[in-house]
Amino acid sequence: MSNISKNHPRYRSLIAREKLVDASNNGLLAHSAMIAHGRGEAFDYLLGEETSKSAKLAIKEVAYRLNKSKNPIISVNGNTAVLAGEDLIRIAAVLECPIEINLYYRTEERISKLLQLLNEQKDKVAKEACPEGWIGDWDKSVNSVRLLGQENDGLIIGLEGPRAICSFEGIQRSKTVLVPLEDGDRCEALVALGKEVLVIDLNPLSRTARKASVTIVDEVSRAANLILNEIIIKDYEIKEWDNESTLRDALEIISKSMNKI
Repeated sequence: MSNISKNHPRYRSLIAREKLVDASNNGLLAHSAMIAHGRGEAFDYLLGEETSKSAKLAIKEVAYRLNKSKNPIISVNGNTAVLAGEDLIRIAAVLECPIEINLYYRTEERISKLLQLLNEQKDKVAKEACPEGWIGDWDKSVNSVRLLGQENDGLIIGLEGPRAICSFEGIQRSKTVLVPLEDGDRCEALVALGKEVLVIDLNPLSRTARKASVTIVDEVSRAANLILNEIIIKDYEIKEWDNESTLRDALEIISKSMNKI
């Protein structure tokens, strides 16, 4: 990594970009990964680069649904693994659930390299102190997180070609799927299969955001940290969830940002 000052106003953004460039150069990402990230950054600017009140409510809802699910799964693509892999490993350790690599542009080489990255991240997270408020053997819990993606023994009905491939023990059998930075076709197919699909997507107009069971309109690493905390404290006020309200609120924030120009 280059020596970017932490006082730089764009520090987090520049570090994220640098991580993705390095990952792309090392063959972990598809060629379109930087385009997808740039689109997300643009929405984050308009959202004020902070977690809104409605996003925080969605985060609580996602944490509640993950906690009550008997077999949740966290699905990651290349960008997610690079930007928020460690955060999602912490969530998986607390939930005692697996993480599955599931790619739009799937190659066995990319799957293998991303598994290697996640294993390196697991080793790092296992050496940390446990999250505040969590009780247990942190090293054991982190190392117990299963990393799936190479199995090729599952199928997402409704998709075609390599995109339909998944792990039977992961996405196929799970009823609740957390899918940061997911694509619309796959989200729609998972919902059609009766799965509870929880997404993190900075674009409130995307098909992913509109089709998901719960949408967190926020940056993935920022949201993941808050999800972890909510999973641990379990402070939920159970109400009927209105996902459209969350999307409308995000659009209102964007509209107000545009009016300031």
